[in-house]
Amino acid sequence: MNAVFITATAAFLPNAPVDNEAIEAVLGKIGGQPSRARRIVLRQNGIETRHYAIDPATGRHTHSNAGLAAEAVRALREGGFTLEDIRCLVAGTSLPDQIMPGHAVMLHGELGNPACEVVSVGGICLAGLAALKYAWLSVKAGETANAVAVASEMPSPVLKAEHFAAENAARVAALATQPRIAFEKDFLRWMLSDGAGAFLLEARPGNAPPSLRIDWIELSSAAHRLPVCMYAGGKREADGHLSGWANFSGAAWAEQSIFAIKQDVKLLDRHVVEAALETPLREIVARRGLKAEDFDWFLPHMSSYYFRQPVAEGLAHIGFSIPEDRWFTNLKTRGNTGAASIYIMLDELKRSGRLAAGQRILCFVPESGRFSSGFLALTVCE
Repeated sequence: MNAVFITATAAFLPNAPVDNEAIEAVLGKIGGQPSRARRIVLRQNGIETRHYAIDPATGRHTHSNAGLAAEAVRALREGGFTLEDIRCLVAGTSLPDQIMPGHAVMLHGELGNPACEVVSVGGICLAGLAALKYAWLSVKAGETANAVAVASEMPSPVLKAEHFAAENAARVAALATQPRIAFEKDFLRWMLSDGAGAFLLEARPGNAPPSLRIDWIELSSAAHRLPVCMYAGGKREADGHLSGWANFSGAAWAEQSIFAIKQDVKLLDRHVVEAALETPLREIVARRGLKAEDFDWFLPHMSSYYFRQPVAEGLAHIGFSIPEDRWFTNLKTRGNTGAASIYIMLDELKRSGRLAAGQRILCFVPESGRFSSGFLALTVCE
């Protein structure tokens, strides 16, 4: 089995950064009224700037989701790599541009590179790490000489005010005037943003150091014991059961805002640290004989700085405390780009000049859809 190295990284964030005061100018105001939830959510999540694939002057989209992913792949120029060299292309996202065909083949069409193996990976935040695992295993097994893993997110179309305005007038009025309802339905408008990242994987270190050797990738789901928390394209019933989009027709699509992204914030707060961090990591630590001091860097994907302290407490609870001076995150300036976040983080850290040969990196990616998680271990190589 081959050792596998990330030999090139790239990130793409569309258009100029959007600060907190300009968000509603880009996404619009629901019912023409400023959001009552905006300042509360932004104060908690700590995000100061983010990017949207929207022209602020016209409100039109400047890219598709596949287009964002293509820009990230095109930026993989280290070591003389070209698109014609791609042997395996794996793409993950939460919200593809269409239900069919798959996201990765649309990306392949955008890139226009020669025929290669192409794989689409679904999910939410974990889709990017799952794509990386497929790419890693392909090169590790010797099935392909290289692989490109890419993750992209473009939630902005369903965050725009015009999408919420499709609901009936009573709901729009409640959204604008009742803080509790506003928080429940408006919450994710201030949390999510657009972006993409890509990695080139090869069976030897690249010509443009540092390369990152993939030591292992672990994925885990707690769906067997916990209900749905974050979803789109369905309606959660009173008993917690999720009715899919196929159960709705006609006016019900607009009335239920069927493709809006929704999240049960109380369920998230109650379970995410235990189910996505403590339980799976405790098992990995025991099985792999890991120690916190083994890692020089910890990269947690966090939707909000609100979770920074709970994550630190969760690590301490399982005896795996990592001092916060070893943490790296760019949430404040890049926003929450979902499945692409870990790619964008690693690209920024790699380009920062702060990595040294022999250092080890632990990445943590939780997913609140039905409480899944992933962990990625890397070693910095010359």
